[in-house]
Amino acid sequence: STHALLLARVVFGGYFVYAGITKVTNGIDGTAGYIASMGLPLPMLLAWIAVLIEVVCGALIVAGVYFKEAALVLAAFIVIITFIFHGPNSWTAENMQQIMFFKNMCMVSGLLFMAAHGAGNTWKLKKGK
Repeated sequence: STHALLLARVVFGGYFVYAGITKVTNGIDGTAGYIASMGLPLPMLLAWIAVLIEVVCGALIVAGVYFKEAALVLAAFIVIITFIFHGPNSWTAENMQQIMFFKNMCMVSGLLFMAAHGAGNTWKLKKGK
């Protein structure tokens, strides 16, 4: 239904807006430090790029504007960061990295589904539906 699509967009996109904002409010240095711990160059720049991707693409998904493009950018972003930060080489007996890996792949699946099917006509809700 139209209402379900709107709710899904708000929850899914809102998650990324929240994730990006909390990287800043909790201290971008922590995110940059985690990026640096993985041996990546320019960790502060990469941290800000992550914030930008999450906040902008999340907001576009919520708004239903450039929806397919935002979903595809987020899907690609998640695949890249998942293999860097939660890839099979990081899996240990405690399984947390493995859980993060598969959770992220589920998010990618949802984003690809959203990109394939579109945002829906959620800003023009019809009475009685």
